[in-house]
Amino acid sequence: MREAGGRIATFSGRSMGTGWSLRIVSPPPAVAQGVQAALDRVVAQMSQWEEDSDISRFNRARPGQWRMLPPEFSAVLQAALDVAQASDGAFDPAMGALVDLWGFGPGRRPAAAPADAVTAAILAERGHVEFDATGLRARRVGQARLDFSGIAKGFGVDQAAEWLLAQGVRHFLLEVGGELRGHGLRPDGQPWWVDVEQPPGLEGALPMRVALHELAIATSGDYRRWLDADGRRFSHTLDPRTGRPVKNGLRSVTVLHRTCMLADAWATALSVAGAEAGLALAEAQGLAACLVGGDGEHMSTAWRAMLD
Repeated sequence: MREAGGRIATFSGRSMGTGWSLRIVSPPPAVAQGVQAALDRVVAQMSQWEEDSDISRFNRARPGQWRMLPPEFSAVLQAALDVAQASDGAFDPAMGALVDLWGFGPGRRPAAAPADAVTAAILAERGHVEFDATGLRARRVGQARLDFSGIAKGFGVDQAAEWLLAQGVRHFLLEVGGELRGHGLRPDGQPWWVDVEQPPGLEGALPMRVALHELAIATSGDYRRWLDADGRRFSHTLDPRTGRPVKNGLRSVTVLHRTCMLADAWATALSVAGAEAGLALAEAQGLAACLVGGDGEHMSTAWRAMLD
């Protein structure tokens, strides 16, 4: 039920190398500090840009050594491995070495695209990450290194949203770097309407608006980050199966889901899969997804149902 007499307050901050914003009805005390603290905890565990983070320490551990994981870290890793399996490898949290090779990690960007032989060598030695029987410990097998870039930001949105819900807040729209989660209603009874992000410069793409009522949304696009090398522009989205940036004609993929973590991960996986295979994968998983390429928009059944 809406708060007819409530007013929308706005807060913002910085985290995960980007900005966050919150629109909220009847905010509790210190709400901005609470959201920031929730996001900071995710950074402390899952940012490879932080040398002392849990993920950085995990990646420096000797291969084969079991390590205890914080519950949040363990949950994200398990979800990432589940998406990896369900997507037939289009998503892989253990591709940190490839991410670094192409200059999309915390290191320096290369002046030239990596040679095919170097990429092939890393693929051959990449290994994997596995849990023990308890599900509380994990280890690197081979030269696997974790990278949560395709899932951690969405998880951060979820963590901050769950903190708000635990404070008794029922009406808010939270955004971190273009990924959003909405709950409840505006004071005027309207849901939290958001425009679906469209790739720049794409002719014929129709604007779309969705209502985030107990829903999250994430978009993966080839226009956000890239590597300019050898006179070419390479997408930051890497195909874990080839070790190279995707080149399948997709400009963006948007996914709606109950959790922003899974919207984030699946948007990445479908971007790698491509229009035809990605749409088939979205249908198989029951995902509300819209894939946009030079040949137009490809909408899953669940996405179309939300437009009716």
